[in-house]
Amino acid sequence: MESNGHRRVKKQDHHVKENGNSHMLDADEELDPWTAWAYKPRTITLLLVGACFLIWASGALDPERDASGDIVTSVKRGIWAMIAVFLAYCLLQAPSTVLIRPHPAIWRLVHGMAVVYLVALTFLLFQTRDNARQFMKFLHPDLGIELPERSYGADCRIYLPENPANKFKNLYETLFDEFVLAHIIGWWGKAILIRNQPLLWVLSIGFEMMELTFRHMLPNFNECWWDSIILDIFICNWFGIWAGMHTVRYFDGKTYKWVGLSRQPNIIGKVKRTLGQFTPAHWDKDEWHPLLGPWRFIQVLSLCIVFLTVELNTFFLKFCLWIPPRNSVVIYRLILWWLLAIPTIREYNTYLQDRFILHLSCSTGPMKPVKKVGAYCWLSLAICIVELLICIKFGHGLYPKPMPIWLVIFWSSVGVAIVTFLLLWSWHPHLILGKKRR
Repeated sequence: MESNGHRRVKKQDHHVKENGNSHMLDADEELDPWTAWAYKPRTITLLLVGACFLIWASGALDPERDASGDIVTSVKRGIWAMIAVFLAYCLLQAPSTVLIRPHPAIWRLVHGMAVVYLVALTFLLFQTRDNARQFMKFLHPDLGIELPERSYGADCRIYLPENPANKFKNLYETLFDEFVLAHIIGWWGKAILIRNQPLLWVLSIGFEMMELTFRHMLPNFNECWWDSIILDIFICNWFGIWAGMHTVRYFDGKTYKWVGLSRQPNIIGKVKRTLGQFTPAHWDKDEWHPLLGPWRFIQVLSLCIVFLTVELNTFFLKFCLWIPPRNSVVIYRLILWWLLAIPTIREYNTYLQDRFILHLSCSTGPMKPVKKVGAYCWLSLAICIVELLICIKFGHGLYPKPMPIWLVIFWSSVGVAIVTFLLLWSWHPHLILGKKRR
């Protein structure tokens, strides 16, 4: 008989409805006695605790406390309380995703924050450009002020003979800019998300092409050739992708044996197990297979387009809404997108792999097809679309310079080439089948 201190708490079989199917969440694994309490539903208890906090924060039992307050403060507090109540609901009741670490509730909270962001963007979309810029002051007091234009390509000389203090000033300022480190960390995170080196290089080169395409619209995109090609692609992007793929290979080749926290033999083991809670329970491989067929090529290409659009939205939103690059609002948005991208990429790749498995297994018996990509994929696409609409609406009249003719011809040729390639690829099996029948 097991003692009470080492009694194993069996996790009950439970399913999470995902993409129209039921997926098992580690039904055979055991919950450690020290952490089992975190996986037991206590929705009513937390509801009562939240109600008590709401009573205290709103002054419901002491109306005279807020009688002398100004209306702006009351409205701000009411909006933040409204957001807090919604996030608390999402924390307890929102749909779960395919991720279970560090805790499913964390990803439910991310779902709630994404919905709040989507609703806020929708509200912003219905404002005028000037009102939207002034509205940003409610998020940060330093916003709502026109930004000075900054161009990185004003002087592309590497050697400055007329500058006795530092003849390599341009190169020095570019190399030791704080955004270089942020660039490397960003591509390290993207490599962990995508987990496919050829696809990462497509995104890396694709974004540099986007900068070249829209540099007549945004001064920030006007970079020197050595900054764009050597520093960005071959140094920052390469190092970030290299580090990210090595991280992926390290976890991919690692054998996981998640022993409970209470059964760790020493303090170091308990600390490692605690930190391990923030790593994946299972490191699944992402198999994109863009050359599997025309439809799979379109699906992977759509992922690249959405990915690049989200990155472009960052710069256009900053330009249209007068948000400095170092402002905390930009950082919060990037963190939210990073948190949202983790379950989104997992859901989308799971959707593609399930369809691929269904295609290969159709001869073995009937299988229920996967028809939906998941809640997080839907949210990410919706946020991307609304951000793009804001950039289009508020950017009207801000870009007097037209796109160069050679760029129009280039991208038109690329579009025609892709469509022609897909048509030929789609008709190729039919042509082969027709020849065999003859």
